[in-house]
Amino acid sequence: MPAFDAVLDAYAKRAEALEHRGGPYAKGIAWVEGNLAPVAEARIPLLDQGFLHSDLTYDVAGVWNGRFFRLDDHLDRLEAGCAKLRLRSPLPRAELRRTLVDMVAKSGIRDAFVEVIVTRGLSFVREKDPATAINHLYLFALPFVWVHPLALQNRGASAVVTRSVRRTPPGAMDPTVKNLQWGDLIRGLMEAADRHAVYPILPDGDGNITEGSGYNVFVVRDRVLFTPRRGVLEGVTRKTVLEIAQSKGWRACVEEVPVEALYGCDEIFFSTTAGGIMPVTRLDGQSVGGGQVGPVTRELWETYWDLHDDPKLSFAIDYVDAAST
Repeated sequence: MPAFDAVLDAYAKRAEALEHRGGPYAKGIAWVEGNLAPVAEARIPLLDQGFLHSDLTYDVAGVWNGRFFRLDDHLDRLEAGCAKLRLRSPLPRAELRRTLVDMVAKSGIRDAFVEVIVTRGLSFVREKDPATAINHLYLFALPFVWVHPLALQNRGASAVVTRSVRRTPPGAMDPTVKNLQWGDLIRGLMEAADRHAVYPILPDGDGNITEGSGYNVFVVRDRVLFTPRRGVLEGVTRKTVLEIAQSKGWRACVEEVPVEALYGCDEIFFSTTAGGIMPVTRLDGQSVGGGQVGPVTRELWETYWDLHDDPKLSFAIDYVDAAST
């Protein structure tokens, strides 16, 4: 897969250059209450309700080869989540956007995982009207975080459909609001490990699949893509996959996907900002598609990373000299 080798080699060279670059923020940069700090030194108040009750929403955008990818889509989703939880970002959108770009520029990180967290703040909702609470904002950027390491993506991942845990239903927790209430997802990860796999796929209570621990799920059969409609985060990478499929004239169905659809399908892959298109070649201990990365997944993978250079979806960061930070 020449495209894979090229992407991997270029990424490895940038990661090595970052190691040699140095500077106070090379391993990560954080913004807390208007102050920048190396991410390992950043601190949050112990009584913040985001920490105590996961009363927050957040989003994660990616920087690839010095370009922010779909940042405005991530900010749109953050704003929608804030509205549903009656939260308000302490920074106006334009200032927040500018701050994120400036942070990455100062860090020198050319492949970055960039997180924005808006919390309720120090006031518990039982004690104070949400409309008058002072919400808190936390920002940080790290060297790119991989849900599935890039070097392993050419041979695919192992997954299970969980048997001991279901995804928390939408009536209990809105999955379209990105959150840190990961109790079911953590249990899924532990079950996957117990069953000699890495990645869980959580079903709902109606016999359909939902999502995994930080990623959407796609199933391919006869070159048709299927991804769950209900009980999932509406991922920005998922949106990108659907747009790629449309551009290629492929049929893509957003609908209920029964657990049974995973068995005997041609291909399975996951999608997430922290990893892109992640092929799955083993499910419940059995090979998927003969145990090889399938042609649809492979073409999506290549197109997805090519899009990171598209000026319609990304923009270049003007980096700051490390010596001046």
